[in-house]
Amino acid sequence: MEKEDMVQNEKVPFFESKKGIILTGSVVGFIAVLLVALGNPKNMGFCIACFERDIAGALGLHRAEIVQYIRPEIIGLILGAFICSVTGREFQSKGGSSPITRFFLGMAVMVGALMFLGCPLRMVLRIGGGDLNAVVGLVGFAAGIGVGILFLNKGFTLKRNYKTSSFDGYIMPVFALSLLALLIIAPAFIFFSKEGPGSMYAPMFASLAAGLVVGALAQKTRLCMVGGMRDKIMFNENYLLLGFIAIIVVTAAGNMAMGNFKLGFTEQPIAHTDGLWNFMGMLLVGWGSVLLGGCPLRQLILSGEGNSDSAVTVMGMIAGAAVCHNFALASSGKGPTANGQTAVIICLVMLLILSVANSDLVKKNNLR
Repeated sequence: MEKEDMVQNEKVPFFESKKGIILTGSVVGFIAVLLVALGNPKNMGFCIACFERDIAGALGLHRAEIVQYIRPEIIGLILGAFICSVTGREFQSKGGSSPITRFFLGMAVMVGALMFLGCPLRMVLRIGGGDLNAVVGLVGFAAGIGVGILFLNKGFTLKRNYKTSSFDGYIMPVFALSLLALLIIAPAFIFFSKEGPGSMYAPMFASLAAGLVVGALAQKTRLCMVGGMRDKIMFNENYLLLGFIAIIVVTAAGNMAMGNFKLGFTEQPIAHTDGLWNFMGMLLVGWGSVLLGGCPLRQLILSGEGNSDSAVTVMGMIAGAAVCHNFALASSGKGPTANGQTAVIICLVMLLILSVANSDLVKKNNLR
């Protein structure tokens, strides 16, 4: 009995406990609602895919005029994770795990996200706003995670990474600081939307502070939308899933309090009602994120910790956003485009090839 009491009383760092991840999810949900109240588009207090798309537009990588803005939230997420990892002595420059494959996986994830009109984090926020299209997306997301897990169980791996020069690890924090400088100085070669979602944003320093807080918390708790479902399915571990759920609960409560909660499929902000392609888009996001080892949010946090593989993935997503808008792959409130549907199918085929090629299915056949 005494031994059991000692185990139960063994101290676990707060941010590695269930209370810690629930608090983190609650803070993320609260901040997302607050950012909408301060000016961000509805159901988009945080959206990694949408915000990286806006940054791509601001840098001139695409010319869709309604989605161009350097989002301080992305800058804050990277810098928050960087500061927290350095102070916690967890910062480590490492990389070399199939970088070109990760780049194209990042592009594929972005194609799926812009088909659905949101990353996994925005999917959760949309559910918290009453958008039932996001529930359809959640089903597709879970299915994609399930497919990814099948290949993990077949030995899928992008191989281990290695320690690199310390300079590599600082590239993304420096990139984030460069974006901040461009946002503040606003030179003529940077594009900012005058209408549409890109023109809707909370005050710069409020958005930056929000990103710093969420980046630090996500770094400490390993918050990941994909990890929650993956760990539950594979290990029956609900630690990360609790953070996922906390975001939905707090966001729903906040939206109800602000009068922004609307249950239904139609007339949802920056969303479409094509169930098949909401499902297919998030199927692609879930599968691709499992292969990458984390959702778009997690990739940003890891890039701030010095992981150059995740930095390559983030750059792949930004490039993917540019491709989506330059070639009419991204959906709109009117629905998906034919080009976008074709791109999703192509990306799913690519994921199947990569999954098989990097698993024991090929290794065993090679041994025969």
